[in-house]
Amino acid sequence: MSRQIVIEVCVDNVESAIAAKKGGADRVELCSALSVGGLTPSKGLIEYVISHVNIPVFVLIRPRLGDFLYSKAEFDVIKSDIFSAKVAGASGIVIGMLNSDGSVDTCRMKEVIEMCDPLPVTFHRAFDMSKDLFDSMEKIIDLGCNRILTSGGNISASLGGKIITRLNEKALDRIIIMPGAGINSKVLPELIELTGCKEYHLSGAIISNGKMKYSNTILADIFPSTHQITDSSVIKEVVEIAESFTT
Repeated sequence: MSRQIVIEVCVDNVESAIAAKKGGADRVELCSALSVGGLTPSKGLIEYVISHVNIPVFVLIRPRLGDFLYSKAEFDVIKSDIFSAKVAGASGIVIGMLNSDGSVDTCRMKEVIEMCDPLPVTFHRAFDMSKDLFDSMEKIIDLGCNRILTSGGNISASLGGKIITRLNEKALDRIIIMPGAGINSKVLPELIELTGCKEYHLSGAIISNGKMKYSNTILADIFPSTHQITDSSVIKEVVEIAESFTT
């Protein structure tokens, strides 16, 4: 029996994607460079994860780190990456674009949503960087996006919980509001009770030591021997909590 609470796990490598599936995640959001908020993953990574992880894979489209105001050249790259993700078999696209005044770039978003069809589209945390979250939500709904990933404009979903609650109430089932940022087994029950949201986004990551026996310590800050990977036991714990809220 499927549960009511959906758990999406954000991953930026093959090992994490497999761990998310093993832990019972409902889907993964696939990106690269999660440490900087996530960037567009490579074609090879997309294809491998889709072929080896038997749950929906939503692909993040973000051509560079920094803000969400893109040049014409960057927008061309975005459209090309969406096409590649669709061809590779992505189950959904995760994207967001803003104008310089902090409003949603409805013109470009309309174009990419049409490109994504029939895949569902998540407007990512560019939303949290917009000037007016409630006005932005209405514009995103009008565009036809399926969900919004948000921390309520705050550092974490817990700190932004009251705003997320208001967003979810005003959404009136017209769009899925999906809390993300700092979500774990400790804060999830309170967020479910507070916000009433049905989908949650997390990485469930831990620090993993590399297997290299030799390391050039002079360059350790540039090429660290550790990296973050999703821990299947962390995801399993979150999933068990989600299941406990099923009615």
